[in-house]
Amino acid sequence: MRDKILVIEDDMDISNLICMNLEAAGYETKPVYDGNQAVEQIEKGEDYDLALLDLMLPGRDGFSLIEPLAGHGIPVICLTAKGDVVSKVQGLKMGAEDYMVKPFEILELLVRMEKVLARTGKGGKVLCFRELQVDMKSRRVYEGGKEIVLKPMEFRLLVVFLQNRNVMLPRNRLLDLVWGEEFLGESRTVDVHVAKLRKKLKACEAIVTVPRGGYLFEDDETTGRGKGRR
Repeated sequence: MRDKILVIEDDMDISNLICMNLEAAGYETKPVYDGNQAVEQIEKGEDYDLALLDLMLPGRDGFSLIEPLAGHGIPVICLTAKGDVVSKVQGLKMGAEDYMVKPFEILELLVRMEKVLARTGKGGKVLCFRELQVDMKSRRVYEGGKEIVLKPMEFRLLVVFLQNRNVMLPRNRLLDLVWGEEFLGESRTVDVHVAKLRKKLKACEAIVTVPRGGYLFEDDETTGRGKGRR
């Protein structure tokens, strides 16, 4: 079962872009375009796993929606152009789990969503590719019905690839997403872990090395992948 994301964004182009990329990453999305529509969705009592919330909305503003969303058990990530410290503090104090300032990168959004879903106990989807199944909640990996044991960073790298199929990921970007921006190691670390994934999982033969670039997880059946900075 896919995690269901409520996307509350009044700019239709941005909303469509977010939804397209989240659907490609395996999420189910529900877009709404103003604060009043968002209230209607909240009051319906539908089981959303996470809300992506713009703060400057027509109707009711985003700040007024944080507490109702949290009250219905829906974690919130604020996505907004309001980058001042006062707004960030206000949003987090009101109950938002995270706060991202526009423009943002889809890859970073996916990582932050995964962390919020894990922290709040909402994440529970299974990523699939051919005979490969990755259970995000139990953090177990199966291929052809057999469990394959991966080390934590191997698992994290695999998830990043599966969530960003057909996107060329430079080595330094993979280092940031998997090991964190403060990691002081070399890009060779990525090469070593990719080699381990290819050795352990037949599905990881789909990881293509891009000369002088990075890596790409090739999936011919998937389209509409993210195109970088939004």
